[in-house]
Amino acid sequence: MIGTWNLLISLIYTKLRFPNARIIRIPFDIRNRKYIKIGDHFTSGVGNRLEAYPIENNIVLTIGNNVQMNDYVHITASKSVIIGDNVLMASKIYISDTIHGSYLGDENDSDPNTPPNDRPNSYKKVHIEKNVWIGEFVSILPGVTIGCGSIIGANSVVSKDIPAFTIAAGIPAKPIKKFNFAIQKWEKI
Repeated sequence: MIGTWNLLISLIYTKLRFPNARIIRIPFDIRNRKYIKIGDHFTSGVGNRLEAYPIENNIVLTIGNNVQMNDYVHITASKSVIIGDNVLMASKIYISDTIHGSYLGDENDSDPNTPPNDRPNSYKKVHIEKNVWIGEFVSILPGVTIGCGSIIGANSVVSKDIPAFTIAAGIPAKPIKKFNFAIQKWEKI
């Protein structure tokens, strides 16, 4: 009975606040909504958090059509996070284009004696292309592109680009299989 009641409340919330969405289960935390674009037929689990803190006055988080994210997905965008159409996300995923400080090994590196909140933020775009499937507990770090049709295995940390039509897993995530279109099978790399 409680589950039915919660679903009904979520449906009412969805139709009032996000009429083009399929369903948004509450609680749903969206910060600075005017900088976030959500496509049609969006579906969310409970406890999702979408944040936009733009460095310029424009849309910084774009979610495509038919995107489904399960429970407790957290996305932070300051420059550009783009999630393509038909992306499927499991639970407890973190995606961000922003970090506190710079750690590239150059003259702009952050001083570790400075409190993290006082370090100037660094920004690098994140792009998740269409038809991507992201497993449970995945972290996607700034500066990453995940190619079309790829799969990211559970518990992975994506710190570098993942080519299209690839299965990647691990910390850091590395390609482990690639789809062979000639024989229509996934092959080990």
